[in-house]
Amino acid sequence: MAKRKSESAASSPSKRVKREEREPDTSDEDAQQVFPDWPAPQEQLNMARDFIRECVRDKHKVVIVPDKDADGLSSGRIIYHTLTAMGHPPDLISVHLLAKATPLFEDTERAALDALGATRAIVLDQGSRAGPPILDPRGGTVQTLILDHHQSSDFPQHAKVVSACKSEPIATTSLLTYLTCLPLHASVRGECDWVAVLGVIGDLGGGVKWGTGPWPAHLRETEKRWTKKALGDAVSMLNAPRRTAEYNVQDAWNALLKAKEPAEIATNRDLVAARQRVNLEVERCTHTPPKFSKDGRVALFRIRSGYQVHPVIATRWAGHLKTKKLQMIMVVNTAYNPTGKYAHFSCRISAPLRKLPDGERPNLIELLQEYASRVEDAGFMERNGDSFAKGHKEATGGLVYMDDFELLAEAMEIGVKPDADPNATPKKSKSKAKAIDPGQKNTLASYFGTPTKEGSGPSPKKEESGDVGEGKAELLS
Repeated sequence: MAKRKSESAASSPSKRVKREEREPDTSDEDAQQVFPDWPAPQEQLNMARDFIRECVRDKHKVVIVPDKDADGLSSGRIIYHTLTAMGHPPDLISVHLLAKATPLFEDTERAALDALGATRAIVLDQGSRAGPPILDPRGGTVQTLILDHHQSSDFPQHAKVVSACKSEPIATTSLLTYLTCLPLHASVRGECDWVAVLGVIGDLGGGVKWGTGPWPAHLRETEKRWTKKALGDAVSMLNAPRRTAEYNVQDAWNALLKAKEPAEIATNRDLVAARQRVNLEVERCTHTPPKFSKDGRVALFRIRSGYQVHPVIATRWAGHLKTKKLQMIMVVNTAYNPTGKYAHFSCRISAPLRKLPDGERPNLIELLQEYASRVEDAGFMERNGDSFAKGHKEATGGLVYMDDFELLAEAMEIGVKPDADPNATPKKSKSKAKAIDPGQKNTLASYFGTPTKEGSGPSPKKEESGDVGEGKAELLS
């Protein structure tokens, strides 16, 4: 029989003090009192709960519209479970997954949603902007609930909105959905707690300290039970299908809906195969060398891929490139959109800047808007504004017309050498013999290689895959 620790050792005051200093704990009840409008304003949470209750009570035909990544899909799974646990018939629930590179607000998506004949829609993690109703009201019979956490003050007409974007610290949509549904049925806590944590890790990585501030203390035990590694592996697999050229997001949804634990997702054969294909494509594209803006704040990488690997590459390089003025790593993909009309891009804040206090970190959305204001064509924002610089201030993205991206690159002065500093002290020239140390291997040329084609030169660390903790920059990218 294993020896049991003595009570005195387990309750040692010195150990308790150290543990409390290391992990200050806030109970769920205390957090609700201190943060009453977290993860969103209380009136919005109550409205959403009434909406869901009404869907079940009146047997509405509900369509769930989750985003394609781990956070969005997890949100969808939580809503689906809540509805069925409350007694809503599964045959009155449909799930609509958006087509590749197509925003929710496109006419084709509206038509596809309308064809389902739903009388209630629940839209999760899609990002928000002003516009006409997502589903056209049929005599006022169609109502839409939006749960989201992207920065936005504008929303589609006639939508009921629950937004976490102004309730610091900003929760992911999966956590927002979980906490919205938690009071609606007792099984939500047991069946969906790990799904909520899955979505949080998908967006924020493993850095959330459960039990501190408003972060629910009981989810710390959930994370410990399943382990960060198992949850992180599941996130990587869930994210893989939407990155492939085939865009089989349905595989990810099916796997998540059936799974009873993260390991079932991480070992799913379809997802593993998709992940392997994505890894190969990332390695092919990630070697492309960057060009810098004249002001040194932007490193631009250009790739051509039918895969959605531009966010992954941006995340990788954000953790690797370190220059004095660098603020934003930007990866543009000119071959992702099936129509060939648009360039998709993803931006990440340079990793060293993440260590700064929140108010001192650059806002990438504002930085992009600053460059856009310099574009000589006054119609740039009118053509692209709805899809430009969406997401979060440290991780943003979007899509613009191909020619318009070239105008933006010109405004950023990509590849233009900075002006010489007139006050700089002239450097002494080195002899040819000392100019290149034959023993030095970490030169810029050896790092990037000769850019004869995509895939030349080595890449940053593989573990910086961008699949875990991406920060939701790819709302439109």
